[in-house]
Amino acid sequence: MTTPPANPIRWPAEALWEAVAPSLPGFTVEVLPEIDSTNTELMRRFRGSPSGSGGSPTVEPRPEPLLLVAEQQTAGRGRLGRQWQSRRGDSLMFSLGLPLAPADWSGLSLVAGISVAESLEPIARGSGKPRIGLKWPNDLWLSTPEGERKLAGILVETASWEGLRYVVIGIGINIRAVALDPALPASALASVPPGGLQELASELDAPAALLRIIPPLVQAIQAFAQFGFAPFQARFAARDVLAGRPVQLSDGTSGTAHGVGENGALLVHTAAGMKEITSSEVSVRPLPDSAAPPTGGARPC
Repeated sequence: MTTPPANPIRWPAEALWEAVAPSLPGFTVEVLPEIDSTNTELMRRFRGSPSGSGGSPTVEPRPEPLLLVAEQQTAGRGRLGRQWQSRRGDSLMFSLGLPLAPADWSGLSLVAGISVAESLEPIARGSGKPRIGLKWPNDLWLSTPEGERKLAGILVETASWEGLRYVVIGIGINIRAVALDPALPASALASVPPGGLQELASELDAPAALLRIIPPLVQAIQAFAQFGFAPFQARFAARDVLAGRPVQLSDGTSGTAHGVGENGALLVHTAAGMKEITSSEVSVRPLPDSAAPPTGGARPC
């Protein structure tokens, strides 16, 4: 039997339900002390698999909208199989699952990132460059005096059953920077070191951050389902950390990032011209300025 922690975390489950349920019927909130992965668990539940297994469905899939929060994850994961380092109280880890039927799925992870960044750091008009930036396609970076730090990561997964499409949006946020495991291979780590939300807002712990994030996130997802990514394009541009910087694609191609299109694709100007990059095709990492590709050739319009 696991001994409960001496300092229980007080999660705002009731306040979240009251804020979200009117616009998302059937919405529930569940907090688990420990799970392998909140994304994996919601996918298991939707598919009707037993909790903690990847087996065949044993019950009818459950498509109800659910916010699943974990105080600790034992197998947290990010995009491209990278591991997510976390620690109880120092990390906020949750997944939001709900049925969704947008006309075009392109840009959903960007919309989630925009909503989270704006909830944690609203930008007043004329206040200058925000400290929370968005690194296409699924990371939030924090600008600090020591340089850029990874604040959060987003993992979007979908599943279908008899015409019903279910989406799970998993988000991990560093409340305080968690030291990286030195035993992990470089391929499993992010391209920048971790940073913590309390470097930006010392009053925000995991429950307070969750309460700020979830209601606007649900509204943003519902707006995306109705209107697509295009209405969010300018909001992404305001926080785009790759814009104007040299980048390298996973196929070895180098170029300069030029923001995102109305469909959420990253626009990269390469020696062969402008390329549209989708999250399913590449990973993108900034290059040092000294490694920028040579100038010349056709320029974007």
